Amino acid sequence: MNYSRFITTVSAARKASPIRLLTELMQKSPPSLISLAGGAPNPNVFPFKRATVAIGHGTAVEIGEDLMKRALQYSASAGIPELLSWLKDFQRNLHNPPTANYSPEQGQMEVCVTTGSQEGLCKVFEMLINPGDNILLDAPTYSGTLAALRPLGCNIINVPSDQHGIIPKALKEILSTWSSEDVKNHSHHLPKFLYTIPNGCNPTGNSLTTERKKEIYQLARKYDFLIIEDDPYYFLQFEKPWAPTFLSMDVDGRVIRTDSFSKILSSGLRIGFLTGPKPLIDRVILHIQVSTMHTSTFTQIMISQLLQQWGEKGFLEHIDRVVEFYRTQRDAMLIAADKWLKDLAEWYPPAAGMFLWIKIKGVSDTQQLIMEKALQKEVLLVPGGAFNIDSSEPSSYVRASFSLSSPGQMDLAFKRLADLIKEAL
Repeated sequence: MNYSRFITTVSAARKASPIRLLTELMQKSPPSLISLAGGAPNPNVFPFKRATVAIGHGTAVEIGEDLMKRALQYSASAGIPELLSWLKDFQRNLHNPPTANYSPEQGQMEVCVTTGSQEGLCKVFEMLINPGDNILLDAPTYSGTLAALRPLGCNIINVPSDQHGIIPKALKEILSTWSSEDVKNHSHHLPKFLYTIPNGCNPTGNSLTTERKKEIYQLARKYDFLIIEDDPYYFLQFEKPWAPTFLSMDVDGRVIRTDSFSKILSSGLRIGFLTGPKPLIDRVILHIQVSTMHTSTFTQIMISQLLQQWGEKGFLEHIDRVVEFYRTQRDAMLIAADKWLKDLAEWYPPAAGMFLWIKIKGVSDTQQLIMEKALQKEVLLVPGGAFNIDSSEPSSYVRASFSLSSPGQMDLAFKRLADLIKEAL
């Protein structure tokens, strides 16, 4: 693939930081090397000496004095070697991407660690979007994505979706605006990429079916656009087998995938990772070199030590426990919704994630209902308008999260919401 046509002039102008390259070179050098080059501080003056982290299922993670010195020091912008190695093997085993054995020029699968998947997303957007570019997404969608996109001046084209995600027929209709000549001539009006949250979409809870993914990927090939597969809820799918990913179908090297540990290991440690074609991931790494420099080395070492201890088997067993918790939470929310909201609202049971998307009958816009009146009833949800491309556009939906509340709290919350809706009608 010709990746140069997707990259912005700013991203194309990025060059490797000489100091960052020296840092990575030093870390690969033998202990006998005497380096007077680096600007790294001496870790002997740092006050933190060792740490023991108790683990719920497994033995404690021990960070002794030598490892602590490394954990407190600068590290490579792409991620520490042992974590990157584990993640690359994991992605190969889990998704078996066709690009794993490609040459770098063909779009060989590459991985880099990011400070949460949000950092990866923002850097991907900034790598790809020039003002005026057309991009595709299925709204309602994650408000953080919309907030990252709006300042970049792109034209956001909304692709209709239902409870099974993007509707391929609707996408095909939108794309028919462009001719085969436009594709052949790489018209700058062609959409640069399609962004989607394929599993347990925030806020709708929608999940794309395998057949739809296949149809969408073929359209991406026909119209030569990239797919950004933002999948933070991939590990929160309630039924097995898990749905095949766009990455697993990617014969061209046109998929950039974001993964996150936030929902399964920790949201505060800020660890995510990008997987995609090497020419594009390398551009993101160049941006990381001059912004965050790298994700916290301490955080990476802590996660890496845990993953090395667990292995893939132990990690997937942990995910099974997490999924069981969220499945029980989801079921409790559905019971409460059925009890209190049956005649007042509509919803679909989510197949993944942590949200229930509720359409309030007879209410054209939930903004005032939630932001003003709901607080008086001591119940809080997110008004649906927050997830629209134009947030001022009316929405009859609200988003309810089942991650933190107990079944009793969910029951009481929906009773209060039902009272609120009845008063509003």
